[in-house]
Amino acid sequence: MTQFEKVSQRSVQHPKPVGLVLQYGTAGFRTNAKQLDHIMYRMGLLAALRSKKTKSTIGVMVTASHNPEEDNGVKLIDPMGEMVTPAWEEYATLLANAEQEGLLAALKDVIEREAVNMSQDVSVFIGKDTRPSSEGLSQAVLDGVSSLGGHGHDYGLVTTPQLHFMVCCQNTQGRYGTPTIDGYYQKLSKAFVQLTKHAPNRTDDQKHLLVDGANGIGALKLRDMEPFLQKELQVSLFNDGSSGKLNFQCGADYVKVQQRPPQGVRMSAGERCCSFDGDADRIVYYYNDSADQFHLLDGDKIATLISTFLKELLNQAGLDLRVAVVQTAYANGSSTQYLEETMKVTVRCVKTGVKHLHHAAQEFDIGVYFEANGHGTVLFSKAAEEKIQQLALDPNTNDEKKSAARLLESTVNLINQTVGDALSDMLLIEAVLAIKGLTIQQWDAIYTDLPNRQLKVKVADRRVIDTTDAERRAVSPAGLQDTIDALVKKYKMSRAFVRPSGTEDVVRVYAEADTQENADALAHEVSVAVYRIAGGVGEEPKPLH
Repeated sequence: MTQFEKVSQRSVQHPKPVGLVLQYGTAGFRTNAKQLDHIMYRMGLLAALRSKKTKSTIGVMVTASHNPEEDNGVKLIDPMGEMVTPAWEEYATLLANAEQEGLLAALKDVIEREAVNMSQDVSVFIGKDTRPSSEGLSQAVLDGVSSLGGHGHDYGLVTTPQLHFMVCCQNTQGRYGTPTIDGYYQKLSKAFVQLTKHAPNRTDDQKHLLVDGANGIGALKLRDMEPFLQKELQVSLFNDGSSGKLNFQCGADYVKVQQRPPQGVRMSAGERCCSFDGDADRIVYYYNDSADQFHLLDGDKIATLISTFLKELLNQAGLDLRVAVVQTAYANGSSTQYLEETMKVTVRCVKTGVKHLHHAAQEFDIGVYFEANGHGTVLFSKAAEEKIQQLALDPNTNDEKKSAARLLESTVNLINQTVGDALSDMLLIEAVLAIKGLTIQQWDAIYTDLPNRQLKVKVADRRVIDTTDAERRAVSPAGLQDTIDALVKKYKMSRAFVRPSGTEDVVRVYAEADTQENADALAHEVSVAVYRIAGGVGEEPKPLH
């Protein structure tokens, strides 16, 4: 039987519902789990082709991240642990939507376009989250890989960032680390313990952290990691998956959107708390103050804490390396101002979406990026890593510089540079707070967020809106930007922008100003302008108050 006959035969066991069309987006494929069996089989096929093409190990992660438990999804991971390239995202969409009888033609089309050597070996790493549907769906991926004569290594239950990490380790021949779950725990915990040695006299209270595991995979893996941390972090874990439903009234997305603590977490005033999302690639921190007022520390606050720490260490070490923070238009204006004016850190603004942030961060010696939702990491250039290592090893370096260089070295090892990673980011934040001797309230007080408001306006066709300047200005329809500019002038410390949604026919409106009332009023007035100028549907937006 030829390879293609085997593909054809097996694909009958994973039939595609006729007429179903799905798009591979930033988050891969994501929808109700019942519609995904054929997609998983075909992504197994595509991963095998990608592995042949790159002569490397490719990752396939079965997860729907912060979506409800009944959904599932799949993402492909490229050789260095990064997201798969845009051309192959298109192939994913092409294969996914080919009707049953057209699958082989679509597969051969990819092979031809990419000149794939079909005799090349295949290596694919597969991981899954804790959703009930993940078991069967990851089996479908393995079926796809083996249909093309490939070897699939099933890691079972892992966080998304752990799979990214292991793919990178495998393809760097172990230079990045050991491609096992224990290898991941050992690398991160060793760096964390090294860093906390520089934090004088920490009490058990200071080592204590409340963690909301979103009833997902992050909770299981944090439990597994705890023994490696040598009691340097003392975790009280809530929503650990033993009884609650994945992402239901808990997790980073819930906390960020609802601006309130997750269900099931008992927090005292001033206690540090954080939440992971369903596949543990996002994290947000928060606390209640003595008046029981909730305070959220999102991706902007995290990026500020980390970049400030790195900038101070570089100054101590006397290293001339350029640190930049990459933000989107949604970053709070106060964070941008603090970074640029107080910390003298370069800030780059890019279009919304992780791949734009990651790409821009690669242009600097050290690039820090976090989306407001808590997904982010730090990237170090090869040259930056080498300079840090040389300084740490140089016998002629004075003690202060050597100490700073060693701290930088441990920081590099603690960060999962392949992708945003809630476990790694949590350990880094905990280490930075300990070394700087900061409480969560003091961290929160570094700057005060400007009041802001986000709204959505339904339109007939979102494509009528076109933007420029990292989505901060609208170039079409004519007259819309002029109207927004005039509205912004009415309020103090204000700005506003509009951008089309990537997924539905709505236009997203963002506004900030000196007071919540003014931010709300500005957001409303801009919404009305969008409705009138950009073809709004339904009722005209009503004032918020």
